[in-house]
Amino acid sequence: MIDLGYSLSRRFPDPPQTDYRTADVHTLRHDLFCGDVYLADVKTDRELSTAWGWVPVLDFAWALCDIMEQIDRDPRGNRASVPQYAELDFTESTDRMIFERRFGWVEVEADWQPADEPPLSFNHKLLRREARDFLHDLIADLTDMHDGLADNPAVWDLQARFPRV
Repeated sequence: MIDLGYSLSRRFPDPPQTDYRTADVHTLRHDLFCGDVYLADVKTDRELSTAWGWVPVLDFAWALCDIMEQIDRDPRGNRASVPQYAELDFTESTDRMIFERRFGWVEVEADWQPADEPPLSFNHKLLRREARDFLHDLIADLTDMHDGLADNPAVWDLQARFPRV
C-alpha cells in the first residue's frame, strides 16, 4: 500500500498579493505552495520524506505524474525487462529522487536516504494511480484554501492531462 502526502510550510507562505487565477505555470510549479512531501510504503513501514519546508508541493505532484508516464513508454509495459529511469530533482538543492521501472515494478530511492537502505518498491500501475489521486486531492485542497486557483487555466490543463484512473 502506498501513502503520498504533504504539509504546507508556515515559514514560506505564498506572497499575499498572489492572484491565483492568473498565476503562470512557472509560478504555480516553483514559487507557490511550499512545504514537505512524503512517499511511504505502508506495508513495510518505510518512507522517503523531505524535511526542508521549501519543496513546492504542487510541482512535486505534477512531476511525479510526469515521471509515471515517462517510465511507461516501453510498449511491452509490464513485460519490459529493460530498466526505465527517471529523476525528480529538487530545484533548491542537489537532492534527487530516482525512479527505476522494470517488469511493472518501480523502485524509488533518494540521495538523502542512508546508503545501506534499500529503495522503496511499488507496483507501477498502483503508483501511477496513487500519484494522480494525490495530484487531484492536492489541487482540491489548494483550491479550497486559495480563491481563484480553481479558475486558473493551467490548473484545468493539469487536471485534464492527468485524470484520475
